[in-house]
Amino acid sequence: MPQTTTETLKPKQHFEILDGLRGVAALAIVFFHFMEIVYPPKENFIAHGFLAVDFFFCLSGFVIAYAYNDRIDKMKLTDFFKLRLIRLHPLVVFGSVLGLLTFLFDPFGGHPEAYETGKVILIFLASVFLIPFPAMADRYFNLFGLNAPGWSLFWEYVANIFYALFLYKLSRRSLFILTLFAAAGICFVSHRAGGSLMGGWSGETFWDGCARISYSFLAGMLIYRSNWIIKSKLGFIGLSVLLLLTFFIPFSDFNWQTEPFVVLLYFPLLIVLGAGATLKPVFRKLCIFFGKISYPLYMTHYAAMWIFANYYTKYKPETGQLALIMFIGTLLLLGVAYLTMIFYDIPIRKYLTDRRKKI
Repeated sequence: MPQTTTETLKPKQHFEILDGLRGVAALAIVFFHFMEIVYPPKENFIAHGFLAVDFFFCLSGFVIAYAYNDRIDKMKLTDFFKLRLIRLHPLVVFGSVLGLLTFLFDPFGGHPEAYETGKVILIFLASVFLIPFPAMADRYFNLFGLNAPGWSLFWEYVANIFYALFLYKLSRRSLFILTLFAAAGICFVSHRAGGSLMGGWSGETFWDGCARISYSFLAGMLIYRSNWIIKSKLGFIGLSVLLLLTFFIPFSDFNWQTEPFVVLLYFPLLIVLGAGATLKPVFRKLCIFFGKISYPLYMTHYAAMWIFANYYTKYKPETGQLALIMFIGTLLLLGVAYLTMIFYDIPIRKYLTDRRKKI
């Protein structure tokens, strides 16, 4: 049986299994976005892939607390924000540019001519600066029509701001109480939305995103602050299977129970297990790669989804063709993410980091 331990985390320990799980979640998001374009929720085999975002949020709370808990009170606020901007924003910009290009030059449609130039510029600037602007009716009024995943980055930034301003100062007891209130918010959102936590990405569901980041980020912080680690022999494969199972839960009349359960209890448990699991050397390079590629994949893949949606609407390919397109498409998106990481994200972040050190 796994044993719970309250040992202090080793300084600057790297949780490579958690990095690997982040990559698994990013791949699940890609598959989910392909599938949701073609199939309604009850026919989608990865119908709950969108919950990967809540896993990201929980993991983010854990990682931010771990990385900054012992030094943020010695830092200037501006230094913290610069570090987070350098880490996150280059891909926000790149994803926006990629989204603009695919919007303007989609070979299967998209109708950019229906938009005035001034409006397109505003939509692009809103995407680059993460200002919610749900102005594209033909894209379901996404908060960020050119790069839909930007909605979660918006809330990630909000969580980082609140962390730096006061969350890190909270006692563990206060943090626990705040997390309980946030859990109530998750239950409220699920009930109001008819049993689904899918909201947050559109203008109509804007505040659902606040509820989702609030609970999961706080829960991740609480895990670190409480030193909740479960030592076990579960490795990367075992934990990956446990994570993927949540995405394959079918849509049903019990969504109002299953989705809050997954977000409130199951994902935090996976973080606790992942922090204490043992990584076999054979999976180390894979976990490191998955950890590095996850964010570039997340921020670059959705431009292709609009192209795929227009292709599907125009040609209505059969199931066999769809399976092949999705498989090859995922491999290509991994390739794009890798090239983006190697030739853009890493060099830009290195350049900005070096400049910050010289100032």
